[in-house]
Amino acid sequence: MAEQEQIKEKKQPQKESEQENEVLVRIMGYDIPGSKNIYVGLTWIKGISWAISNAVCLSLKMPRSKKIVELSKEDIKNIETFLVSLKLPTFLMNRRSDEETGKTFHLYSTDLDMKREFDIKRLKQIKSYKGMRHAQKLPVRGQHTRSHFRKKSQASMMAKRKK
Repeated sequence: MAEQEQIKEKKQPQKESEQENEVLVRIMGYDIPGSKNIYVGLTWIKGISWAISNAVCLSLKMPRSKKIVELSKEDIKNIETFLVSLKLPTFLMNRRSDEETGKTFHLYSTDLDMKREFDIKRLKQIKSYKGMRHAQKLPVRGQHTRSHFRKKSQASMMAKRKK
């Protein structure tokens, strides 16, 4: 028994050191662990869904099970250029018929965050129902609020317990 426990204790620190020394590959400004498959690793980039990740693998003829570490610099460049010049069906794009331009395109990382913030500000400014819900920090999409979404500031709404 004592020998087995010593073996387990020896194995655990090795796993932690492996995680610390794991190779990170930078694609489109995101650090992706090298141990991930291409299919899974691309979804770490904000704005890339599983469907788009699959489309990248199929169109560039890369096996989905290939590890991120095994990618060459040329492969990474190909992935980045494909994602920038994304030519996919409109139902996969995350910005369909934009308010300002009327065009359909796909956004990534900080551009996606900024557009989302501006959309929420616009909704608040025109005082739409969704904008008012955002301003009050309540759920926007019709969820029930009786038992969820309570914050510390809303503690007075809850029934107080008898002592």
